[in-house]
Amino acid sequence: MNTAKFKTAILLMAVMIIGFSFTTINKVTIKGSDTMVILSQKWAEVYMKKKPGTSIQVTGGGSGVGLAALINGSTDIANSSRPIKSSEIEKLKSKYNSMGVEIPCAKDGLSVFLNKGNTVSELTLKQIGDIFSGKITNWKEVGGADAKIQLYGRESSSGTFEFFKDHVVKTDFSPRCQTLPGTAAIVNAVKKDKYSIGYGGSAYAEGVKDCAVKKDAKSKGILPSVASIKNNSYPITRYLYMYLKAKPTGETKAFIDWILSSQGQGLIAEVGYYPLK
Repeated sequence: MNTAKFKTAILLMAVMIIGFSFTTINKVTIKGSDTMVILSQKWAEVYMKKKPGTSIQVTGGGSGVGLAALINGSTDIANSSRPIKSSEIEKLKSKYNSMGVEIPCAKDGLSVFLNKGNTVSELTLKQIGDIFSGKITNWKEVGGADAKIQLYGRESSSGTFEFFKDHVVKTDFSPRCQTLPGTAAIVNAVKKDKYSIGYGGSAYAEGVKDCAVKKDAKSKGILPSVASIKNNSYPITRYLYMYLKAKPTGETKAFIDWILSSQGQGLIAEVGYYPLK
């Protein structure tokens, strides 16, 4: 090989090596809560702009699906809108000899969605529970029109389903409750059905109205807002969590540290959720 060709070959190899180094990607995978998808996507979008060499992949499927993926090793972070179950902790312990790591990352008001044409604007926690359990079946029983109540809810793999069942319904859901795959689908259904009711993360309440929720008959109805979530006066308030198999390291730790920083927490309100403080 003559000198000119040799120099050209060396130069091409150098360019290839440099190009490869610039395309090396630090990948973090997140799976789970549908409630948290738009929040996690916002965090990922902003973080990747700050650190172009990082890929943050966010998918939903439900809290239970995310935690199952964490247990089987197919995701770095499991998003969950409910606390991890003891049975899930036992699986982590059995497979990884770890109890897992729980990181609260935001707060959420669980909204009760009503059609804008519905004359009912507030309900007590007990009334909401009785509606979704099937004890109350007509709007006239809670001061509304003489019309059958149509129920929309989440599938059983959803953390929102479990939280709402445990804290509001407190028994089994009515068999008449139509389950839909995601809060956006519930909102769309309520938007089209004047006499329907649904529930889900308050960030999704677009084109419907939030029901003011009363702790009891003597209490004032409270709407989910930054103030009512922060001071816990809104009756259906919860934390949103990220779960990991062990203490985060590398890019996963850097991403989580940024989420919990003032910059990451500052983005939460932009997409309809609520910061930790």
